[in-house]
Amino acid sequence: MAKQALIVVDIQNDYFPQGKWPLVGADAAADNAARLIQAFREAGDPVVHIRHEFTSDAAPFFIPGSDGAKLHSKVLNRADEPVVLKHFVNAFRETELEAIIDQQGIEHLVIVGSMSHMCIDGITRAAADLGYTVTVVHDACATRDLEFNGVTIPAAHVHAAFMSALGFAYASVISTDDFLAG
Repeated sequence: MAKQALIVVDIQNDYFPQGKWPLVGADAAADNAARLIQAFREAGDPVVHIRHEFTSDAAPFFIPGSDGAKLHSKVLNRADEPVVLKHFVNAFRETELEAIIDQQGIEHLVIVGSMSHMCIDGITRAAADLGYTVTVVHDACATRDLEFNGVTIPAAHVHAAFMSALGFAYASVISTDDFLAG
């Protein structure tokens, strides 16, 4: 089997109910991410955490240095697990993520986190384009309602549309239970 790593994307305080940009299902997704983190740790497989900060204090959330920009307590990194700071949707853009992965000979990325329609979409497509095989664990990801032309799209529909698109050509998309069952 190809060497794999778990990539935990932007599970940060501002995405939870008391934060500045709450997502639908953030707690349940973080609980599933925590189960996957534990499984990867027990197997001795790498876990890489991604943390987003905007570059301006005028940002709507993830303000530099704020509590909202910190990793959520459910998914904190261990001292031996890198935390990659990013400023763009695509976690590979202008970060050391690819170098960290390649130094360890990783061929397969398992991706979890937030938001399904932004950073999960961005990292998954970029990873596939860079030649990694990718699995997205859909119930360890969260998003929020969106609006377009006066129409509100419920978070569940946003999530399903993006998971469907990623599963079409970029990744295997499965549940936490199915992934852990092997």
